Amino acid sequence: MLKKLSLLALVLAVWASPGLAGSEVDFNPGLWEVTSQIEMPGMTMPATTTQQCLKQHDPVPQSGRNRDCTLSDVKISGNTVTWKVVCSGEEGRTTGQGSVTYSGNSFQGTVEMQSQGMDMTMHMKGRRIGDCE
Repeated sequence: MLKKLSLLALVLAVWASPGLAGSEVDFNPGLWEVTSQIEMPGMTMPATTTQQCLKQHDPVPQSGRNRDCTLSDVKISGNTVTWKVVCSGEEGRTTGQGSVTYSGNSFQGTVEMQSQGMDMTMHMKGRRIGDCE
């Protein structure tokens, strides 16, 4: 159980990594409410909700900054943003890929992670709730 919770913390850290999009996606920048839920073999974690400011040049949902994770291969196709991520830490190396599709003032997406032979999937949904301060 402790190992699964440590991996959960790493997945959340991955989600917290900065975005690096090179072109613009058609969505409404501003303050967004993001709800995420992580699934692992034999376990589904309770959903968590955060608020974050999403910008036109940085449309990858995130909850903070993490120095141990690096985003790469950020691509925009229509209203869908995809990326790859690599994290390193005490729990070892974690790799993954994410995708979100915007629809005006909302989005849905997933982040799929692999670490030490374990697969995890984080489902996300977001909605714009106002302007950034």
